[in-house]
Amino acid sequence: MYETLTFTGGVHKSEEVKELIEDLGGFILQENIVQMELVLNMAVPLDDVAKIEEKSKELLAELSVAPMAGSEIAIVSPTLARHHLPHAACDISEYLREYGAKDNMIGLARGDGKGTSGISEEEKQLIEEHDIAVFALGSFETCIKNKSFLYEDIDIPVIVTGSPDIPIEELPGADAYVGGLGRIPRRLRRGPDIRALEKLVETVEEILNSKKREMNLDPPLVPSIVVKNAIENQIPEVKDAISPAPVTSQLDGVRVKIDYDKYHELIENVIIDGKKLSEIADIKKSKMYDYILVKINSESSLIEN
Repeated sequence: MYETLTFTGGVHKSEEVKELIEDLGGFILQENIVQMELVLNMAVPLDDVAKIEEKSKELLAELSVAPMAGSEIAIVSPTLARHHLPHAACDISEYLREYGAKDNMIGLARGDGKGTSGISEEEKQLIEEHDIAVFALGSFETCIKNKSFLYEDIDIPVIVTGSPDIPIEELPGADAYVGGLGRIPRRLRRGPDIRALEKLVETVEEILNSKKREMNLDPPLVPSIVVKNAIENQIPEVKDAISPAPVTSQLDGVRVKIDYDKYHELIENVIIDGKKLSEIADIKKSKMYDYILVKINSESSLIEN
């Protein structure tokens, strides 16, 4: 088992912590450098967390548990048009990233107005490629309730946000609801806004942990971070990808941000523990920019086969 952590410290001597992660058999999930500060999301064996803590203290860096690291979250808004986009959607995205999540903003094609809003089958499939979907709705209770059809048959956990307090029982298809995050003409920087964002973080972490516990009953054949590491080491083309986090970890797979038609055979032939990746995972074309989506088979698939 691995623990996901976030290391925040200076760039100076950062190679030491990277080498330690490698020596411990851990993995770097994502690396960001802002001026002279390094933010490193990592996964290390549970038994070796103390060694990372010791190195972080030595380098005068901060180390925190990052439950969202290694997950991919969809932030869904009815539309990304300027006149309708809830400002909260941008702040939700930014805030979740601070806790290690990799998120993608998705705007629905027919979202403006409760009378004309809609969602296509292709949009649903794109959303379902993620671990969790956060639907950032608006400020009116009737509008939020009327738009429950947007997510009621989405096949991943769904969190709905909006301004009023609404009992979750009144939102069919939603796993959780977080209020205080409606559409307002300013950034979410005031006390009530921050508390609502913190509540959203708690809710996302609870659902992720619940999903992980459920997956432990029938776990993937190999951890997704092992697949991520194998692809990065065996497919040099991913290093030339200009997209951020070219190999993005999910709870049960990875998204590889290179063209499916051109590179899927290379991905299929990646070797992990003596087996081709195509033998232990479902590899298909993503609905996002024709990227490659890898979903790892569970242990029960061995029995079924």
